[in-house]
Amino acid sequence: MITIPPYLKKGDTIAITCPAGYMDAANIKTCVKTLQQWGFQVLIGKTVGSNSSNYFSGTDEERRDELQAMLDEPTIKAILCGRGGYGVTRIIDQLNFKAFRKQPKWIIGFSDITVLHAYLFSKCKVASLHAPMANAFNKGGAKGPYVQSLHNALTGKKNQYTTKPYAMNRIGEATGPLVGGNLALLAHLAGSSILYKTKGAILFIEDVGEYLYNIDRMLIQLKRAGVLKQLSGLIIGGFTECKDTTRPFGKKLEELIQEHIAEYDYPVCYHFPVSHAKENVALKVGMPVSLRVTAQSVTLKEL
Repeated sequence: MITIPPYLKKGDTIAITCPAGYMDAANIKTCVKTLQQWGFQVLIGKTVGSNSSNYFSGTDEERRDELQAMLDEPTIKAILCGRGGYGVTRIIDQLNFKAFRKQPKWIIGFSDITVLHAYLFSKCKVASLHAPMANAFNKGGAKGPYVQSLHNALTGKKNQYTTKPYAMNRIGEATGPLVGGNLALLAHLAGSSILYKTKGAILFIEDVGEYLYNIDRMLIQLKRAGVLKQLSGLIIGGFTECKDTTRPFGKKLEELIQEHIAEYDYPVCYHFPVSHAKENVALKVGMPVSLRVTAQSVTLKEL
């Protein structure tokens, strides 16, 4: 059973923190304004626009302590990660979720935040939101359907997304808990107790800026770890800015994925709008969903 944090109502507080990479404070202005227009109070952490001189938004201790304080504070009802990048894996084992388990709240983000999503599912059995972060609100994104999907999810509306068919989709229907995130981070967690237990689950994956051979290697790693074996269904999101070597890998992305799942018979869909690009819908990790893949469309529905 998964615990669902309370959905937000007007007047509730959303805290913004950067538990991984650095983010300029100017980049969250539209996000803050939009959250306030939605009726929420906004608390901005010191890691946002910090005086850090390196890749991270602060030292491990600074990032850990700020996130810990937000996890523990009962008046904060959701924590929005300003950006991903890299860094959560350096602090995840030092965080204490005792107070969080008693009073769970929505943790929001994607990319490097996959580590948090996996931890919350595996260790706490608490649902979380794989969803747009602060930068997605910029350049008109605040009024677009992807940021709006975050608002819908936070306020308790059930997710239902329908997408166009794709020739390499595998037709079928499935139900199960929705788990997943960034492929590189899932491969990184392989062999640890944090990695999702995926038997009977519907898994979604996405990534950005990876070489095709590296995607191939990460899929092999997950396959060896048993992650792909007993799934109920598989959702392939966007693999944006993929790169090939000077001497070509020899397969397109969809072909190499298909090769690794050929022995399984669960439904599969490609090009679902979960990605590092603008097309990134809010998904409630851990929640039971149904996946229906037909020749005409793909539908993912929260149960």
